[in-house]
Amino acid sequence: MAKLNCWEFKKCGREPGGAKNKEMGICTATQDTASTGMNGGKNAGRICWAVAGTFCGGKVQGDFAQKSVSCMSCDFFKSVKQEEGADKFSLLRSGQKYATSAK
Repeated sequence: MAKLNCWEFKKCGREPGGAKNKEMGICTATQDTASTGMNGGKNAGRICWAVAGTFCGGKVQGDFAQKSVSCMSCDFFKSVKQEEGADKFSLLRSGQKYATSAK
C-alpha cells in the first residue's frame, strides 16, 4: 500500500490543483520541497506537523511548538507514526527545534 501524504489522507483539497486551493490557499506542507522523503512523503506531506502555516481544525496553525498537542492527537500523525515504526519515524525536520527561549 502506498504511503499517503496528509492532503490525500485528510482530503483537504489544499494541494496544488485541489478543490479548495482557490478559496483557502495552497497548504504550506504541499510546497515544502526541503522535506521530501521525510517519513516517505512528498514535500512535507508526511511531516506536516513540523511545518508552520498548515490548515487544521478549521484554522491556520502556527509552528510545531504551538500546534504539537493537537497534531499528536491527529489521526494522520498517529497513522504515519505507526507506519514508519519507532526506528524510522521523524518527528521534526533536520535542525528544527521545539522552541527557543530567550535568556
